[in-house]
Amino acid sequence: MERSLLGARVATYVYFVLCGTLMGAWVVHIPAVEERVGVSHATLGGLLVLLGLGAFAGMQVAGPLTDRLGTRVVVPATAVLCGASLVLPGLARDPWTLAGALLVFGACNGGLDVSMNAHAVHVEKAYGRPVMSGFHATFSVGGVLAALVAAGATSAGASPVVTMAAIGAASIVIALVSVRALMPAAPATEETGSEEETPSPAVKGRGSGGRVWLLAVLALMVMLCEGAANDWSALHLRDVLGASTSTAAFAYGTFAAAMTIGRLLADRVVTRFGSMAVLRHGAIMAAVGITLVALGPWMWAAFAGWALFGLGLSGTVPQLFSAAGHADPKAAGANVSRVAGLGYVGMLAGPAVIGWLTHVVALNHTFVLLTLLCVTTAVGAGVLRTNSDAVPRSETAGVGR
Repeated sequence: MERSLLGARVATYVYFVLCGTLMGAWVVHIPAVEERVGVSHATLGGLLVLLGLGAFAGMQVAGPLTDRLGTRVVVPATAVLCGASLVLPGLARDPWTLAGALLVFGACNGGLDVSMNAHAVHVEKAYGRPVMSGFHATFSVGGVLAALVAAGATSAGASPVVTMAAIGAASIVIALVSVRALMPAAPATEETGSEEETPSPAVKGRGSGGRVWLLAVLALMVMLCEGAANDWSALHLRDVLGASTSTAAFAYGTFAAAMTIGRLLADRVVTRFGSMAVLRHGAIMAAVGITLVALGPWMWAAFAGWALFGLGLSGTVPQLFSAAGHADPKAAGANVSRVAGLGYVGMLAGPAVIGWLTHVVALNHTFVLLTLLCVTTAVGAGVLRTNSDAVPRSETAGVGR
């Protein structure tokens, strides 16, 4: 049993790396695709919205399908589709074909995102202790892997289309090879007892549906913060603090590195202190960090602030996804799709909201909005109290690391 469970955990890591690699392979080739299609930055920005809309739609379809057909069917299927669709943006020759390609690739990527997170919830449930944050950390590893592969392929003279096709094909093979290690279904309640199947009185009182939407709103807020950091951290150092372009790039690097490190450590912290504490104190740390960025006039303060912001946010999204999946084991996929979908809306809206606010106040002062969102998240962290944590600490002795 422990061996098969370890295999399922490793397979989940593989699919998270694949998802990050496929998305990263698209991101690193955006400039080349933009040049090939011949669109302006403004037009490309509008087309990228279609990628997000496709991802949102894919999430809403894949969630219920995962509950109906099982993660062992939907996870590899969406991974294969995502790998196959990666090359489509590279083949686009005009804005219309690029729009269609981004819709398809976004939908496939969104479906993989939701189904693999639903499987991660099942693995976490079987382990009886937090393991979700580690999965999310490996998604970032996939992005780094894509950047390294793309850099090597470019230096070797390979075209973007060839590189994207090769990465997609390799992903398909890896996805199919990894299928057998996936869990066939959620841990059966017959084996674990009826206690897990029946929500606690506190959950019944709130209603699991309403609670899931509260989790989704919190996901929207923290992922809006993450999206803002992705697009505006480097510009903040360059335009507000006068850093060079090369130095400014380290702002996002600092944020991303802190987030990755935080996710690698978050599962142990959750085991010790609980998911509610990680969400609450992480949001407070993020609020302190982004306030330091907004008000600090020194370069070192900005780097320290972005590091705190990334470290604070690192464990928040995994806890929200985990709580959504555990709210109702029979609807884990649908619930994760709601939280991930609304969170993705926040991720897309973050850069746009900050951009709009720059018409009213200075860029650094717009980050005060992110402070308010982090504080609100900290206040709302009590929504996790009912399953405090999604995996009880009393069960952590069940499976060895």
